[in-house]
Amino acid sequence: MASNNSGSNRVLVPGAKQALEQMKFEAAQSLGVQIPADGYYGNVATRDAGSLGGYITKKLVQIAEQQLSGTQR
Repeated sequence: MASNNSGSNRVLVPGAKQALEQMKFEAAQSLGVQIPADGYYGNVATRDAGSLGGYITKKLVQIAEQQLSGTQR
C-alpha cells in the first residue's frame, strides 16, 4: 500500500516550479482555458483541468524524448 505523504513535496530542481507554472499558462492560452486569478481550481470544469494536465504531460514527454535523443528545439 502506498503511503500518503501529503505536504511533504519538496522542490528538487530550482526553477522547476516557475517553469511548470509558465507551461500551465501557455497550455491554458493554447487551449482557451481561463486560469483562475485566485489560484483556486475548484470552479474549473473537470474537462478543462484534464485538458491542461494532458497537454502539460504531452509537452514534458516531448522534452524528455528530445533530451534523451540529444536534440533540442
